[in-house]
Formats: sequence, structure tokens, C-alpha cells
Amino acid sequence: MLKPISVKAPLACRPHDHSHCVSNALAEAEAICARQGLRLTALRKRVLELVWQSHRPLGAYDILGVLTEEDGRRAAPPTVYRALDFLLENGLVHRIASLNAFVGCNHPGDAHQGQFLICRNCQTAIELEQSSISQAIVDSAKSVGFSVEGQTVEIVGLCATCQVAA
Repeated sequence: MLKPISVKAPLACRPHDHSHCVSNALAEAEAICARQGLRLTALRKRVLELVWQSHRPLGAYDILGVLTEEDGRRAAPPTVYRALDFLLENGLVHRIASLNAFVGCNHPGDAHQGQFLICRNCQTAIELEQSSISQAIVDSAKSVGFSVEGQTVEIVGLCATCQVAA
């Protein structure tokens, strides 16, 4: 049995009103798009909103299901993937490769590499931004003649809330 920890769980693992997460993400996305002269279409905005409705990675087909069932849109998979590609290219979401899913970026507009703690129980993804981790990867790769073009670090385990619940 895991010993309960005394660390305060990050916001992603605590019950909270996701409407604040969604509204902050949408406001930041609108500001970034305005600064860069990009169009945040209604579909792109809705996809971003769906990704931010929880801190759990969401797959493209999950998004498509909500658009079809709840929104009544007749969206096709390529349409959802194009919206996700736009959001990825502009640093508004991250792709969690091991889950083939997407999470909102906590630091949009700041160039950074993604590091994620993924709870194997509740599926919450906690984004870290540790430049020392990114630099260690780049330095290690360089030492063997490898040039890093991008990196996403995914660490699976149990979040603080699930450890306490266990």
C-alpha cells in the first residue's frame, strides 16, 4: 500500500471549476492569434475548449464525438485533425504520443518542450516546464552526435490524489 503524501496536489489533480481553465485558455489563444495575425475559427476555438474541459488527454475521435453528438456538427475526422494541427503548430495544445491524445498547453506563447506526468489511474496529465530536463536531453544527445529537433517527455505514475485514494 502506498503511503499518503503530504504534497499539495497540483490544480490538475484537484477538483476545481474547469470553466476558469477554459476561459483562460481561450483568452490566451485569442490574444496569441491576434498578435500573430492568425484566424481562430469557431471550430478551432471549440476544439480548444473541448481539450481544456478537463486535464485529461482527449483523442481526436473523442472530440469528433462531442462535436457530432452534443454540438450537432457534421465534422469529419480530417476537419478535427486540421484544427488540432493548427492548435499544435501555434503552441496552444500538446500531443501525448503514448495516448494519441491532446492536452491544453499551460504556457502558450512560450517556446518550450513538453514534459508530462500522466496518472495511470485517473488519466490526468500534469505539464511540467523544466528547462533543466530539456537541456539535459539536448546535452546528452549532442554528446553522441545527435541533433534534437523536438522532445516530449512522458512519465507515467500515480498523481497525489490517486496515491491518497489508494
